Amino acid sequence: MSKRITRALVAASVVVGLGCASACSGGDGKDKKAARTSATGQSADASKEQGKEGAEDKDQGQDQAKGSSKGSSVASDADEPLTRAQLKKAALATGDVKGYKVEGAGSADLQGASSPAAPAKCQPVADMFLFTTDPVSRTSLSRGITAKDETDASVTTLALLSYGSGEADDVLDGLRRATGECTAYQYVGYKYSGIKELADPKLGDESVAFRLVASIEGAEVPAAYTVVRDGSTLVAFSSMNMLDADEVEVPAELVEAQLAKLKKTTA
Repeated sequence: MSKRITRALVAASVVVGLGCASACSGGDGKDKKAARTSATGQSADASKEQGKEGAEDKDQGQDQAKGSSKGSSVASDADEPLTRAQLKKAALATGDVKGYKVEGAGSADLQGASSPAAPAKCQPVADMFLFTTDPVSRTSLSRGITAKDETDASVTTLALLSYGSGEADDVLDGLRRATGECTAYQYVGYKYSGIKELADPKLGDESVAFRLVASIEGAEVPAAYTVVRDGSTLVAFSSMNMLDADEVEVPAELVEAQLAKLKKTTA
């Protein structure tokens, strides 16, 4: 089997597994976070997602127009949550980073409602696996990124998460604590092990990096995460690789390019 075909299978396995985890996590009707899934319009159906994005962008444009009438600017308040339209403008696109292709939301939109992790101290890590957080983000979007080199088996996902004042700080604090205390956990029927806090990449206002191994549909999927806070926005990257477990890492060039674009488009 060629490496090109293998990477396609790796990507399919990861997306299917995560999609199932997302669907399962949203099954608890009593979960107070379940409302977030419908409120933000997250879906794996690309056509529906595009329609929702269009409607949301219209609403966001109206909100921005109201703000402009009051003499405010996009960056007038560093703690003001970025809108969906602003996140779309700030997100990486194909051509922003040489050698990488960025896919639209659709298949990369893996967010779902939170479900309890066991043990509870691992909850922030379990949630971040699906780019879900507590407190929940006000709005968000995600993108799938792959290297144009078909022999690169990595599958990378980017999520931009917008929060109210102080909320992004709380998410990073909880995630940092969890990566230092949690070693393994179970979440919606799947097992995760080898949680390891990595050296702080020292990016943005603050940052956290960690690794884990997910057991999904009988496959062991090593994953690396880098989460950076920029004001009230979190830039979260995950990179998964079933072929080169020891080499799995979030490409630094992607993180740096995303932070730079976020700064430029929200300044």
